[in-house]
Amino acid sequence: MSDTSRIELNITSNARSLPVVRSAVERMARLEGFGDADAHALVLAIDEALANVIEHGYGGAADQPIGIVLASVRSTDGRLGIEVSVRDQGRQVDPDSIVGRDLGEVRPGGLGVHIIRSVMDEVEYRQGEGGGMLLRMVKYVGSGGSTTDRPTTLSGS
Repeated sequence: MSDTSRIELNITSNARSLPVVRSAVERMARLEGFGDADAHALVLAIDEALANVIEHGYGGAADQPIGIVLASVRSTDGRLGIEVSVRDQGRQVDPDSIVGRDLGEVRPGGLGVHIIRSVMDEVEYRQGEGGGMLLRMVKYVGSGGSTTDRPTTLSGS
C-alpha cells in the first residue's frame, strides 16, 4: 500500500473504454486495501460518473475526451483512500443543479448521482476552466459513503 500512487487515464467518451477504467480502479482499490464490497462500490460509482459524462456532457458522442486521475490519499485520521477526478470538455452546468431524480419515481435510469453520493465519502462538482466539468470524488477504506444530499461547489478549476 502506498499513499503516493497516481494513475492518469485519457479515454474517449466511447463506452468501450469503460472496462479499461473499471480494471484500473479495481486494481488500485485492491492495492490500497479496499475489500470486495468497497472495491466494487468504488468501481460502480466511477462507472456511473463516466456514463453521466457520456450521456449528459457529450450527448452520447463517442469521440470526446475524458481525463481520469486516480490518486492515493489519506484522511485526516490516517485512513487510506482513493481520490478520483473526472474531467470532461462537455456541456457546462451549474454544479448546484446536479441532483438525482426523485427516488419516488418508479422508472429505469437516472440513479447515477444517487449511487455516486451513497458510495463516495466526498463528492464535488465544478465547472472546468475553459469549459466542461470536473467531478472530484473520494472514498476511504472501510467507509460507508457520503451523507450529503446536494453537490458541493468549488470555485476555479
